[in-house]
Amino acid sequence: MDTVNNEVGISADDAVLTDDMFERIGTKGLSSEKIQKPSITYWADVWRRFRENKLAILGLIMLIVVIATLYLGPKISGKDYQYIDASQKNLKPNSEYWFGTDDMGRDLFSRVCVGGRVSILIGLLCTLVMFVIGSLLGIIAGLKGGWVDNLIMRICEFIGNLPYLIIVIILTLVMGRSLFSLIFAMSITSWIGTTRMVRGQVLQIKEQDYVQAAVALGANMNRIIIKHLLPNVLGIIMVDITMSVPGFIFGEAFLSYIGLGVRPPEVSWGALASAGQQSLMFYPHQLFFPCLMIVITTLSFHLIGDGLSDALDPKLRE
Repeated sequence: MDTVNNEVGISADDAVLTDDMFERIGTKGLSSEKIQKPSITYWADVWRRFRENKLAILGLIMLIVVIATLYLGPKISGKDYQYIDASQKNLKPNSEYWFGTDDMGRDLFSRVCVGGRVSILIGLLCTLVMFVIGSLLGIIAGLKGGWVDNLIMRICEFIGNLPYLIIVIILTLVMGRSLFSLIFAMSITSWIGTTRMVRGQVLQIKEQDYVQAAVALGANMNRIIIKHLLPNVLGIIMVDITMSVPGFIFGEAFLSYIGLGVRPPEVSWGALASAGQQSLMFYPHQLFFPCLMIVITTLSFHLIGDGLSDALDPKLRE
């Protein structure tokens, strides 16, 4: 080693390397804390990824505009949705009647707005029932297992095999045509898919190490459900909710279209579409506007659901 140092003109003392002999390049003024990626919460990251999805943001804007129109539209137009003016029958859209009038001279714009409130309310309430019952039974079935799991699954299979339309017709005849009976009939079988989906997720999550550690440390069932199981299945449940709301809205429209929906003087998009279908050949606007609102609302929920599906997927997290 000394021979090599002598050949290149380096003495033994100079062969010792010190920190003063080197210079750091490209790191002046930087610190390790600033170089690292800033830490954000899970839901902040979900919102970041959601707003990067242009179609999801478009769906959110469309939904906000629709809801604002439903509640502010009649106040702006100044028309009562039940006011009958026989001299203004079947008018086409104009500056006074923005969506025209129906066969009784009622303002179609205000009726579409009020009917939209009923349709969206039915969709949200049915989805709430589906979420509560489906999530609760799914968590219990997946967590308990054994005969409890078998009992809940057999109940789901029995109810799921019942004809949906026949159940709605029977309940409508027994309970009468009302908003409550319609919501009850539509949601009586809606929780089955959610129960099976949540049960499958719980069966996977309860075998994870952090859940087993919580059980070993003596955590009670309520804490395990609230702290560990429910937050981990909430993402897939939220996607299911956003996809279910337009399904219930469309289902209500179909039932009202065939005469099993809300009862006059109440109005909904399905009831308006059913009434407009009778005069389609001469006054197509009476069918066009209720159907247009159903399509826009359904499309906006589906776009939001697709965006949430991507934002809540941990595999796509950067």
